[in-house]
Amino acid sequence: MDYTDQLFDHLQDGIIVMDANRQIKKINKSAEKLMGWHVGDVVPYCSYCEKRALVPQEERCYLIANQGKVPYFESKMPRMGEYLINVEMSNALIYEADDDTDKHYLLVMRDLTAKNQQEAARLSKKMLQHLTEAKEAEHKRLSQELHDGVGQSLYSVAIAMDNLSLIIEDEQIATYIKEVRAEVGKAMEDVKFYSQSLRPKSLDQLGLIPTVETLIESLRQKRNDLQITLDSNCHKRLSPVAEINLYRVVQEALHNIMKYAQATEVQIIFEKNRFGLQLTIIDNGIGFNVEEKKEGLGLLHMGERVSQLKGKTVIQSIIGEGTKITAYIPKNELLREGD
Repeated sequence: MDYTDQLFDHLQDGIIVMDANRQIKKINKSAEKLMGWHVGDVVPYCSYCEKRALVPQEERCYLIANQGKVPYFESKMPRMGEYLINVEMSNALIYEADDDTDKHYLLVMRDLTAKNQQEAARLSKKMLQHLTEAKEAEHKRLSQELHDGVGQSLYSVAIAMDNLSLIIEDEQIATYIKEVRAEVGKAMEDVKFYSQSLRPKSLDQLGLIPTVETLIESLRQKRNDLQITLDSNCHKRLSPVAEINLYRVVQEALHNIMKYAQATEVQIIFEKNRFGLQLTIIDNGIGFNVEEKKEGLGLLHMGERVSQLKGKTVIQSIIGEGTKITAYIPKNELLREGD
């Protein structure tokens, strides 16, 4: 059985056989679908060939002028009756009469639209990752500055005021110093809180799970009516990128729960297996309409964090019953260097 015609018609690339005048002699289904051309039509010039400068007697078609010596060539080609599309082309001289009066060329065309969209998405994702990394680096710097700079200065002031209160005998002044000392103490707590929010030092020193435990404990002090439980089988450190992104997902989720969910119970589960890691956050709050809220910045940021780890996020919520957020991270994104 001769499979030539079947192969010709079933190839995904557009295949065209044309003569030296660019008239189509044969065309496969992919080329017809891509360009809307048929046998007998004349292949138009691409946007580059339409405008390129020519030397005397030079063929305007760049591919034909180079007699198949150009392996691949990208340009915009006018689709029948519609618009210019990005295509990758190559051609070869496949038949030439002995008297050089008749030549047939094989033109291969590939739609670059999907490829360009994928490349744009890849570059966008890469840029987002770099921006996130730069943001985290700046958070780390600011956190260090707050702790070592402002925090230490306030601590020195507090010590000085404590010493001063021991030698002042005037009761009115002593009371005033005591009040100011209390305000300094509150400022120190605020600096500590903001430093932790920007970039917890424990994340670099101890890892993800101890840092999440510290976050939960701080939230328990603010909301003693909210029961938060943490279960984890992650006993080893994860990659720095995975740790900070997963921490931010938990932080954002808990922030949303405390602000909107009216929940009394929250479960946070880190479950690691040989394929990767699953993070699940469940609350018993009022729930929400996922379709209406899916573009919210909080949910969007969580999705972006997980996407940077080549993972995926699933958000399920039932009004009146609560919300479940599940993030899946593949194994390769969790490994530290040397693992």
